[in-house]
Amino acid sequence: MDTLVSSRTWRQGVLTDDDVTPDELVVAARDADTLVWIDLLAPSATDLGEVADQLGLPATAVEDALGPKERPKLIRHESHLFFTVYAVDPNATPGELGFSRISGWMMPHALVTIRLDDRFTMDAVVRRWEESPELLREGAGALVHGLLDVVVDGHFDAIGTLDDTLEQLEDALFEDRPTGAPVARQAYTLRKDLVALRRVVLPMREVVNGLLRHPASDAPVLRPWYDDLYDHVLRAAEWTESLRDLVTSAFETNLSLTDARLNTIMKKLAGWAAIIAVPTAITGWFGQNIPYPGFSEPLGLWLSVALIVVGVGVLYALFRARDWI
Repeated sequence: MDTLVSSRTWRQGVLTDDDVTPDELVVAARDADTLVWIDLLAPSATDLGEVADQLGLPATAVEDALGPKERPKLIRHESHLFFTVYAVDPNATPGELGFSRISGWMMPHALVTIRLDDRFTMDAVVRRWEESPELLREGAGALVHGLLDVVVDGHFDAIGTLDDTLEQLEDALFEDRPTGAPVARQAYTLRKDLVALRRVVLPMREVVNGLLRHPASDAPVLRPWYDDLYDHVLRAAEWTESLRDLVTSAFETNLSLTDARLNTIMKKLAGWAAIIAVPTAITGWFGQNIPYPGFSEPLGLWLSVALIVVGVGVLYALFRARDWI
């Protein structure tokens, strides 16, 4: 089967086989002392149907795994438990946050993971399993915990990156330079990423909460680990919500600061216009074609200059005291 990427079996937490063939899969999955994991990458409906038939799963299992645009969820079936989660693509660029969908069939002693693309690798998950061999003795619940723990850690990394970007955005808002459209565009991009991330982070509470009520995760050894996982999911959800509110506040603050800067500019322009009006008025008065004190004499020139200097100086001092210029 070309879609079978990885497969492993454990017995009492010890790895016994890292290359399970389809024929060995059926025997291993029915052995109560053996824990089985197989990973399928972008399987067709036919290939997935064959695996489901070998494991004794109903046809609805294939529909759940390949259904388009599924949200993170957990569905209980008589023969198995089905879940779908989304991992964040670590190579995604700002404004184009990418996600990789991972689905799974969880049985008492077996886990089948179905990935629709290779943006999320199982290497980190396998390392997490290898670090806790004592948990693997508890069955498939340990495998699912390791997988979800890595996925949630990826959510935290993505949220942390967005948080750092938001802090840089907030610092740029109060710098003594124009912000305008670039900052507004960055805030919109950040908000778009947070909305996309929120759609996959918030439903994780339902997924983990459903697993907490499942017998496979209710073992005394696994229960604290699932409680800790649920706490991480809640923190990620709360962090996402708080960042969403902060982005909205940053966007509104940018608009307010833009208006304030515009008012300051208009105030300065009005002040300088008033100052410029003084020499304009005085030279216009002394430019009248009628006799006045000092007409056609040096006295008239010095009188106009003195009035201009005094008028401009008084207005400048008044506007400066009121922080208009």
